[in-house]
Amino acid sequence: MSFRLAVHNWMRPEPLEVTLARLQRLGYEGIEIMGEPAKYEPRETRALLKKFKINCWGSVSIMLKCRDLINADKYLRIGSIEYLKDCITMVKELGGEIMTIVPSEVGKINPMSDPETEWNWAVESLKPIADHARKQKVRIALEPLNRFETNFLNRHDQALCLAKAVGDDLGVCLDAFHINIEEADQYQAILNVGKKLNDFHIADNNRRAPGEGTWDWPKLLATLKKAGYTGYLTTEFVVPMDRSPLAGKKEDSGTTATAEELKFIRDHGSDLMSDAEYSKHFENCIKHIRKSEPK
Repeated sequence: MSFRLAVHNWMRPEPLEVTLARLQRLGYEGIEIMGEPAKYEPRETRALLKKFKINCWGSVSIMLKCRDLINADKYLRIGSIEYLKDCITMVKELGGEIMTIVPSEVGKINPMSDPETEWNWAVESLKPIADHARKQKVRIALEPLNRFETNFLNRHDQALCLAKAVGDDLGVCLDAFHINIEEADQYQAILNVGKKLNDFHIADNNRRAPGEGTWDWPKLLATLKKAGYTGYLTTEFVVPMDRSPLAGKKEDSGTTATAEELKFIRDHGSDLMSDAEYSKHFENCIKHIRKSEPK
């Protein structure tokens, strides 16, 4: 049985209808919609999902500077809790199943307190979020990132430990790019998480689309099968922009972004891409995953 494939949509700001039309054309089945509840009115969004026959798999938190569950500012933590509750409500209203949470601001690598205090902030902040998720019947997946994006959760064992501290029903999201950097044995990390693996993000070792790097995708997909993972594989490539003369003339992106959206994308080393270039990476991904799946 083939894996179901979904995508993130934060990498290129564009109307949701444009994204969904691309996914339908290329054969994707789901979307892990960006955690911006104010952008996605439930009735209109459900209608678009139905029109293009794309399922909402869930959402992922977009942890900008104002969103951080381990910030020293108590009121910023409270605001972040409410933000994540709103994301979970959005997932429920769109028929999704999972909410992937990065606990701290992406790009914040300097601590604001000692490890014990920050850990307690995370547990205290996640408990009301988990309570809300239970009421909405949405599963939580805590995602570790690499050390250059956060100093809080970097490995699968840390994520499992935090999940256990909050509640036995919380799980983990692993990302092929991040585990390639942080795990001593990426395949064993997947097996160690096992039944607690609620979500899995796919990008190659260089964070380009699967098939554009050196990951052993047949082995990775076989390991996911062995671990018993049955959820979607969510594509989350971040293509670096070539600013050297080697790049040649850059095609106009044909889209716009708010200052905040553009900063988030550029902080990940990327920039706005044209529709054709963006679509090509998605096409490369689905072709490579289908070719690499265990027979």
